[in-house]
Amino acid sequence: MRQAALLRSDKGLGTPGTDRKKAKPTVASVKANPAVTPVKSSPTAETAIDDRKDHFVVRNGVRCAGVHLIIDLYEAEGLADIDRIDEALRRCVAAAGATLLHIHLHHFEPNGGVSGVAVLAESHISIHSWPEANYAALDVFMCGNANPEACIPVLREAFKPKRIVVGEHLRGQGA
Repeated sequence: MRQAALLRSDKGLGTPGTDRKKAKPTVASVKANPAVTPVKSSPTAETAIDDRKDHFVVRNGVRCAGVHLIIDLYEAEGLADIDRIDEALRRCVAAAGATLLHIHLHHFEPNGGVSGVAVLAESHISIHSWPEANYAALDVFMCGNANPEACIPVLREAFKPKRIVVGEHLRGQGA
């Protein structure tokens, strides 16, 4: 089996573990998500917790580490096209107002499926595609002010699925 891996980055992060503090990723403009409220400092005993700069959010009244969307695309197009997937992930990052650190995509042969991840300062977007079944599974996990729901219309446009199923999980509740 021939393997083709592709590491794409807009950022000069250098060697992992050595140059990370020097990297200054660019932040796309953030579109506010009215359902997600970043946790703010208060003059109460909880101030020490809220001042941690942990980027926790409040969603539907629940304090959590972030919103994790599980997205299934059915009867989708272009799932073997690594460049199309790369572009879609980059557009998702921009639409969500997130900060891209790097993208790593792996193209499998002979079926042409792609597995990969966009690593974000706010967490990640991952994709696993099965073009022979016209199906893709994505995880979109983001904390802070990023808007993971903004990825859904981007994915709909990029892959033209006949059906999308989205599940939501609030990570780190009670942490």
